[in-house]
Amino acid sequence: MLRITTLVENSTGEHHALIGEHGISFYIEKDGHRILFDTGQSNAFLLNAFQMNIKLTDLDFIVLSHGHYDHSGGFRHIGKICNSFNLRLGKGFFDEKYAFRKGAWDYLGNNFDEEYLKERNINYSFVSLPVEEILTGVYILQGFPNLHKDENTNPRFFIRKEGKFKPDRFEDEVLMAVDTQYGLVVLLGCSHPGMRNMLDSVRRNLKRPVIAVLGGTHLVESKGRSLERSLEYLEDPEIEIAGVSHCTGEEAMQRLEESNRRYVHNVTGTSFFFDQV
Repeated sequence: MLRITTLVENSTGEHHALIGEHGISFYIEKDGHRILFDTGQSNAFLLNAFQMNIKLTDLDFIVLSHGHYDHSGGFRHIGKICNSFNLRLGKGFFDEKYAFRKGAWDYLGNNFDEEYLKERNINYSFVSLPVEEILTGVYILQGFPNLHKDENTNPRFFIRKEGKFKPDRFEDEVLMAVDTQYGLVVLLGCSHPGMRNMLDSVRRNLKRPVIAVLGGTHLVESKGRSLERSLEYLEDPEIEIAGVSHCTGEEAMQRLEESNRRYVHNVTGTSFFFDQV
C-alpha cells in the first residue's frame, strides 16, 4: 500500500488541531520506506506530523521541489532533530531567488545554504539526470521542455548571481512520481515550469499513465485561454484524482470544484491510499 499524507498546505480540513500555512509538504510511505517532499515554510509540518502520529526521525529521503521559502523554509527545523536521511535537490537550488515588485525586490529563497548542510553532516546531492529512480518505483524528474508555449514562468521572478538579476526559469524545480498498480501518482511543488509541461514530461519519460496529481499547479497566475487549457487538461479521464491546491488559486479551484468530479481540495491532513505495483 502507498500512502501519501499532506503534512501542511494553505488550508486545513476536519482535524482542527492541525496548522495550515502558505506552503506544502507531503509524507510518502511505500514498502517500508519514508520520504518527505517539501517542508512548508516553518515548523508547522513537524507539529502536524506529531498530531497525526507520524514519526519523521527515520526518513530515507527528503526531496525539496525548488528553492522558494514556502517549500524549503521548514528544512532547518527537521535538521535539528535528525540528519540520517538523503537530501535530494535540483541544480540551482541555492541560487538567490527574488520577486520584483514596483521597483523593490522581495527575497523568496532558502533560509539555509550548503555550509549548513555540511555543518550538520547531512548527506545531500543534486539530481543529475532527467529521471532518477531513488527507490523501486519512486522517481525524481527535472528539466521540463516547454511543450506548451503558453506556459511561461512569471516575469516577476528572478535569481541574483554575481550581483546581477536575471529571470528565474526554475531550472532547479523537480517533481516526484510514484508508481502504482494502475499508473503514476505525481507530486508537484509549485509547477513554475508549467503543470502541463511537467506532466507531459512524466508521461513521455516513464511511459505510464498519470492517475493522480497532487500539489501545487501555479494556476493562480494563469488567465484566459491558458487557464482554460489547464482546466481541460485536468479533466482527462486518465487522471482519477486531481488533488491540487496551494498555488492553484481560488478561481481555478472553484472552477475545478464546479466542473471536475475527480477534483479534491487537498488540505492539511489529507491522506491518499493507493495499491502498489
